[in-house]
Amino acid sequence: MSLWTVHGGNRLCGTVKVQGSKNAVLPILAASLLTKGETVLENCPALLDVDASLDILRHLGCRTAREGDTVTIDSAALSDNRIPHELMGKMRSSVTYMGAILARTGEVRLSRPGGCELGSRPIDLHLKALRALGAEVDETGGEVYCRAETLHGAYINLDFPSVGATENIMLAACAAEGTTTVTNAAREPEICSLQDFLNAAGAKIHGAGTSTVVVEGFTPRGGVRHRVMSDRIAAATLTCACAAAGGEVELRDVRPEQMETVLSALREMGCGIVTGADCVHIRRQGALKAGRPIITKPYPGFPTDAQALLMAACLKAEGTSVFVENIFESRYRHVDELRRLGADIRTEGRVAMVYGVPALYGAHVTAGDLRGGAAMVIAGLSAEGETAIHDAGHILRGYAGLNTDLQSLGGSVILTE
Repeated sequence: MSLWTVHGGNRLCGTVKVQGSKNAVLPILAASLLTKGETVLENCPALLDVDASLDILRHLGCRTAREGDTVTIDSAALSDNRIPHELMGKMRSSVTYMGAILARTGEVRLSRPGGCELGSRPIDLHLKALRALGAEVDETGGEVYCRAETLHGAYINLDFPSVGATENIMLAACAAEGTTTVTNAAREPEICSLQDFLNAAGAKIHGAGTSTVVVEGFTPRGGVRHRVMSDRIAAATLTCACAAAGGEVELRDVRPEQMETVLSALREMGCGIVTGADCVHIRRQGALKAGRPIITKPYPGFPTDAQALLMAACLKAEGTSVFVENIFESRYRHVDELRRLGADIRTEGRVAMVYGVPALYGAHVTAGDLRGGAAMVIAGLSAEGETAIHDAGHILRGYAGLNTDLQSLGGSVILTE
């Protein structure tokens, strides 16, 4: 159990480099299985989810090593195609290994994945797509078994633009004969990053970033070196922290266009924001005010991962801030904890109304998921007194040095593990 102790009242000022992306590196770690050789990933963040992914790779017979922010995987000696429950239960994105292992060995057995409890997140889309590619799928209890002597290209239209399903199809289709076309595909920047890695590894994929992704073939080659893109949600976390605490912060190694919906919302709230090719400068001096309603949608809409972060920045904003959560039905678990700090939030179904309060007060709260935990850190920065966040490790699943980043900016954030 980790304890995050936050003393509010300090403005944030300075410059910080944004970490490598959690959501980009995890599918690439799974994709390293397809190279049948060495993969070198630069700018790889030190996260619990990355550690869990490396544990899976080692269990499968791969060799891994980390030196600073560079991780090396050698998948030549892959010796297993089963992932036990204790490894699958550590993170939701472990389901992506289904497509990668199936492509590499023609067979995969795993339990249903774990991760944050954000409501129902069925893997039906993944299994339907693998069946379309020619895989036989057997679901017994909590275990999934997929087998395919030969995978073949297919036309797959996703019922929902699922990031995980799109990634799984891209990985499995690398082993398919013929062309695979995915329509209503997820358009997130992390899909583009996976395409870049797979093409460097010998694939012929195009269309990532649009609603149609086409996989035409794959000739594996080892010795792939790839730099992990910056984490747009970590960047959103730091901008929301500055908005909540006040101050002036510059983020470096970030792609502003990938987080424009968050930056636009912060501008409406009264923050001054200037962007460059790879930097964001945010300044908040006066009082914040409620902006337009925030409605979460698949990319390029407002990201569900940033909903709790922006809500934490809105708690003292003048007026009423409205949130509509369209992706996960249980993504307001942080609301009750924020109320302990004095926030006035009322929810009904997928809608949350945040009525700005003049002050927040430190209290003991519990992080129930990754982004909700980060939201409590943000709220603590703008609260009077001490906020103690009890966390079972959720925050460290997605943030590498959030406490030290905030400390470098003048925030009082102490992590005790």
